[in-house]
Amino acid sequence: MVVTQENVAVNGSRRFSPQEIADILRERIRSGDLKAGDRLPTQAELADEFGVERGTVRQALRALQEDGLLSNVSKGSPPRIAEPPAPALEEPQPTMVGLAPRLTEAFAAPHVRVDAACLTAETLMLALGEPIRLIHEGRIRPKSIDVRILLPSRDIPLAFPVPVEGRTDDDPVHERWLAMRNSQGHVLRHNLRSLRFSHRIDVSVAFRALPFTPPVKLYLLNEAEALVAYYMITRREEPTDTGTMDMYDVLGTESLLFSFEKRAGQRDEAFVEESQKWFDALWETITTDLTLS
Repeated sequence: MVVTQENVAVNGSRRFSPQEIADILRERIRSGDLKAGDRLPTQAELADEFGVERGTVRQALRALQEDGLLSNVSKGSPPRIAEPPAPALEEPQPTMVGLAPRLTEAFAAPHVRVDAACLTAETLMLALGEPIRLIHEGRIRPKSIDVRILLPSRDIPLAFPVPVEGRTDDDPVHERWLAMRNSQGHVLRHNLRSLRFSHRIDVSVAFRALPFTPPVKLYLLNEAEALVAYYMITRREEPTDTGTMDMYDVLGTESLLFSFEKRAGQRDEAFVEESQKWFDALWETITTDLTLS
């Protein structure tokens, strides 16, 4: 199967570096737009698409070959997408450590889609700092960014965080969680929407309210990767102006993050697809409009 170039150039107004071209092609491979055994467009076609010289394309292709993503790079005909290696037995990373590079790679795609279901938007808000920084530096330039976030409704009794002594009508633990949920959501939405004006990127950020407390956090990137972390519940004390709050809470940024990629094999592909179906079903059925007060 021969894969032809896209009809529209990625960006005809400026030249891309070899690293940027490699990152864009890498994301196409990662997302499944380019599959194992497919031929890339010719160097001339890629040079025309990205508005660069063939030498720049060759440098990008060599970088992808060094990463094990291409084969037959130097045999005259267009290279092919290499078969994926056996999944490496990598140690899962804490969510804050693992999510940022995954988001950065996902944001190299022309059209970015991020779906998240979580207790608050803290980890996602912090991890988005790196791809947003690269956009401001001109190193990546997506055409569109579509982010959908599911967060618990303010009107439900949360399973966690909760006071150790039990809930009360005036629950400071719930009020603390609600303030965090709203403030982090506002910051995330502002940081992404500002890209509309600074870089003329089509940005959409939407929230829906879950009628339950999610036991895990789930991130879906470009419908190609699912990242899952369990919320580990612990007892801890939070200082306040009048003393301390003794609560059962979770340390979300320290939860271990597990990655499933479509290109890693049938098992991972099925997990990603079913996770996306689960998220879409929640978004379209039992969730409600969420207002960040």
